Amino acid sequence: MNEQLLRDGIVETSRRLSADGLSPGRSGNVSARFNGGMLITPSGLPYDVMSRNDIVFVDREGMPSGDLKPSSEWQFHLGTYLKRADVMAHVHTHSLNATILASAHKPIPAFHYMVAVAGGDDIPLVDYATFGSEELAANVAGGLANRNACLIANHGLCAVGHSLDAAYELAAEVETLAAQYVKLLELGEVHLLPAAEMERVLELFKTYGQPPRNEDAGG
Repeated sequence: MNEQLLRDGIVETSRRLSADGLSPGRSGNVSARFNGGMLITPSGLPYDVMSRNDIVFVDREGMPSGDLKPSSEWQFHLGTYLKRADVMAHVHTHSLNATILASAHKPIPAFHYMVAVAGGDDIPLVDYATFGSEELAANVAGGLANRNACLIANHGLCAVGHSLDAAYELAAEVETLAAQYVKLLELGEVHLLPAAEMERVLELFKTYGQPPRNEDAGG
C-alpha cells in the first residue's frame, strides 16, 4: 500500500478507537507493517491532533526515523511482525471490559462460540510486565503466537489482523465478548462449550464470510 494512505489509515483507526471508547484519552496505540519494519502512532500525542506526518517509522532493528518518539509499546508491535508473517496490523486498546477482565487476571474462555473469532478456543491472558519493556513484548508475542487477540494482565487488549480494519474489528468484537463475559460472571454460573464444538466452529470460521481482498494493511 502507498505509504501516505497507510499513514492516513493509522490515524483514522486511532481516532475510530478513541471515538468508539476502545482507547480513551491517549491510551492505546496502532501500527501497520511497512517496508520491512512498521509505521506506528507516536508516544503521547492526542489522536484528535495527530496527522499522517506524526506517524513514526520503526525499522526491523527497532530504530525509529524522524523527530517524534514511537509509542512506548513499539517493542511488542515490532515483535509481533517479526514472529507472525501473516500479521499486517496491530491494535492495542485499554477498552473497559477487556481491561476489567485483564485486571482480574481472567482470560476469556469458550462461553460463546464467537470466542473463536480470535483464532482459538479462548482469548488468553498474558502476564503483566512494565509498559514498554522487553519482558512485556515477549509476553505479548507468546500470547499472539497462536491467537489473534490476547489480554494483558493489569493492562488491556491486543488484536492483530491482515489489515487495519480487521485488527480494529477484532478489538471491538473482543470488547463485546468481554462485556458479555463480565455480565455472565455477575450471575455466578458459566457454562462453557466443549472442546469438540469449538473445533467445529474454528473449522467453519475458515470459510465464513467473504475472503480478504488483495490488499496490504490498509482499511
